[in-house]
Amino acid sequence: MPMPSRAIAASVAVTLSIALSGSALAQKKYDPGATDTEIKIGNIMPYSGPASSYGLIGKTEAAYFNMINDQGGINGRKINFISYDDGYSPPKAVEQVRKLVESDEVLVVFNSLGTPSNTAFQKYLNTKKVPQLFVATGASKWNDPKHFPWTMGWQPSYQVEAQIYAKYLMREKPDAKIAVLYQNDDFGKDYQKGFREALGAKASMIITEESYEISEPTVDSHIVKLKSLNPDVVVSFVTPKIAAQTIRKIGELGWKPLHLVSNVSISVGAVLQPAGFDNSQGVLSADYRKDGLDPQWKDDPGMKKWAAFIDKYMPGSDRSDNSLLYGYGAAQTLVKVLQMCGDDLTRANVMKQAASLKDFVPDTLLPGISINTSATDFAPIAQLRMIRFKGDKWELFGDVITADTPTE
Repeated sequence: MPMPSRAIAASVAVTLSIALSGSALAQKKYDPGATDTEIKIGNIMPYSGPASSYGLIGKTEAAYFNMINDQGGINGRKINFISYDDGYSPPKAVEQVRKLVESDEVLVVFNSLGTPSNTAFQKYLNTKKVPQLFVATGASKWNDPKHFPWTMGWQPSYQVEAQIYAKYLMREKPDAKIAVLYQNDDFGKDYQKGFREALGAKASMIITEESYEISEPTVDSHIVKLKSLNPDVVVSFVTPKIAAQTIRKIGELGWKPLHLVSNVSISVGAVLQPAGFDNSQGVLSADYRKDGLDPQWKDDPGMKKWAAFIDKYMPGSDRSDNSLLYGYGAAQTLVKVLQMCGDDLTRANVMKQAASLKDFVPDTLLPGISINTSATDFAPIAQLRMIRFKGDKWELFGDVITADTPTE
């Protein structure tokens, strides 16, 4: 006996309703920190203490997420960015991360700064299966998906960067006598290790390796000691405040070695200006970002977006400080990953999508440099170009160098 048409319609409606609700349930998956209306993102920054100049990165990220929220958020969800100060102190960082995970219940801990701090809470976050995503340090240890599947870096690793400097020196100054100044912690030692390994049989070019403590108010005495050994190359694996002191002291001594500084310390506003532009001429480094003051990017579409963002959300900011570029690029990468997650905002899916980036190019990266990740490669950026300081800005030279990204 055929079913009446109204009964058929009702049956279809019920079936459709069940199918739709099932589909909706299948699509929307949440872990702590995610709802229909909000995504909680946690962060640790040294807003105070010896590395406080990096605090601008966190402020830039907060402003970027405000812009995204003003544009409607991510798939309709607003970002709640919770950023705490750790004073560049590992014990304080651990305390703050526990607060983010256990009290604030964030979905991810994003772009927290500093090798010592991130090292201190890496095991905790991996045990809790909370993404430690796009860590704001270039230690090579962040690219170890086998042992730490919840931790991923963002910038080029310090060892990769150090390898590029070693290759440059072996090609351009093969008979150089090199003095290395490095910070006596995981940050400095990672650079030092990569540099020495890349020199290989030529490691005898290094005539001294001088370490300093982050707590030291000045490194002037270390610079005087290095000069007494008469090296013709100084390589500084240091943070911004120490880089400015080193460049200034070398200049005050009337000393003219070839000087290479780490990428983390190339901010014109935070390093070269305080050091004095006269003292900074000819300093070398490497970078993967465009320069916010370089006129060659004035018509670049990505940098136009960046400039508009600064105008509206961070008016009055010093555009010579490349923390503005770093924070913008890292935040843009996180937004891309969260967009890729769709309605599956589980921590596992966040890591899965973060490990699936293909040729993603944030607005602030140099041409020819892109972000690529996979399940076995957690080093998003593995390319750099050499730069030389001239006048009041950095100049690019040479080609984009792509480095291998070894895991430990």
